[in-house]
Amino acid sequence: MTLIKSISGIRGTIGGKSGDALTPLDIVKFAAAYGTWLKKKNPGAEPKIVLGRDARLSGKMVSDLVSSTLVGMGFHVVDLGLSTTPTVEIAVPIEQALGGIILTASHNPIQWNALKLLNEKGEFISAGDGAELLAIVDAEDFDFADVKHLGKITFDDSYVKKHIELILALPLVDKEAIANADFSITVDAVNSTGGTVVPQLLEALGVTKIKLINCEPTGLFAHNPEPLPENLREISAETRKGNYDLGIVVDPDVDRLAFICEDGEPFGEEYTLVAVADYVLAANKASNSLNTVSNLSSSLALKDVTLKAGGAYASAAVGEVNVVAKMKETGAIIGGEGNGGIIFPELHYGRDALVGIALFLSHLAKFGKPIGFLRKTYSNYHIAKKKIELTQDINVDEVLENIKSRYEKYPINTEDGVKINFEKEWVHLRKSNTEPIIRIYAESEFETTASNLADKIIRDIKELIAEK
Repeated sequence: MTLIKSISGIRGTIGGKSGDALTPLDIVKFAAAYGTWLKKKNPGAEPKIVLGRDARLSGKMVSDLVSSTLVGMGFHVVDLGLSTTPTVEIAVPIEQALGGIILTASHNPIQWNALKLLNEKGEFISAGDGAELLAIVDAEDFDFADVKHLGKITFDDSYVKKHIELILALPLVDKEAIANADFSITVDAVNSTGGTVVPQLLEALGVTKIKLINCEPTGLFAHNPEPLPENLREISAETRKGNYDLGIVVDPDVDRLAFICEDGEPFGEEYTLVAVADYVLAANKASNSLNTVSNLSSSLALKDVTLKAGGAYASAAVGEVNVVAKMKETGAIIGGEGNGGIIFPELHYGRDALVGIALFLSHLAKFGKPIGFLRKTYSNYHIAKKKIELTQDINVDEVLENIKSRYEKYPINTEDGVKINFEKEWVHLRKSNTEPIIRIYAESEFETTASNLADKIIRDIKELIAEK
């Protein structure tokens, strides 16, 4: 069983003992700490919080615990029910709420769930805010309301429609071009909320030919929910044999986006952001700012399209909150993460697969050729994504320090873990914020080189661990 408390929230596997896994007691404590923190931060303000969840099996149980705890603290809970992460993010400022909670473990398997926490802007809380909240959890310094000042729950399922309407109103979303392209599209939403939301968006964009795969929001994930090629064989086969123009894949909470080409080959999760950024940059070529941002584990292909457009590229530490901070600092017009996360500030500062779909389809419709041809217009990099499972006896900081020493003759970035830059390749290793693992990403122009480089770092790590 696993429980991970971090500055961005609490995440863990359901069941087991309190403190070792995500149990009802842990859920209540964390919800109470968040409510306490919001009240301290906003004295005298109306205590309102927006709540939403993905479709995973534990979602209703976790939602009931969280909402009841907040009601017990005097909060008005606006419950969106089955929703998406970006929809909750949009709802918070519209509701003028103090914050929001999204109940989702994102790409993690079915046994996981999490509380992801937002501030009043509908953006993830900062590292400093998260540290304050963790201190409240540790101290169990909660203050509940008396019986005459209990809160209430309001159910509101209108926000998906509002979210879609906001997307359609964006100048760069060309509904007419998409409808005229007459796309035939497959959709795999891993039996979570994207199964209902993505088709609604496509229909609103004028798409009439939609094949749904794993789109019943039962929470019974049909495959590993992380949208990596090895998990997408079903939609790849269907897209290839069914003569579809493209396939669309989202993760359980609809903040990650991947595409399948007409021949069934993955477009490449890393290239979701690259293609959307290419479209946004071209449409804003007269702008004074053509800046983009992605995290340190993302492909160099975004830097390539940015420089080609005459803009400036910057990297940030892994994590949406870090990318958003760097985007605001640099005035970026588009940014995100190479895991298929699109952040388009004109709508909101959050990863949003729905706006990504609308912008990508606008781009593809105007491009006028199959999606496979679009992919060939970008630099052809390959990223190997690997990991090492952590045990309690592994000192991650010590491992990273030793790797840094071993490769000290190469340029090294230590902003987030250790990133080693070679002549035409890079490798990035860091402790995951969401799983008990060390992630190792390596990129090269050649697939085998990227994989071999990641494997070499894994061997180095294992040697260092064995020496202890």
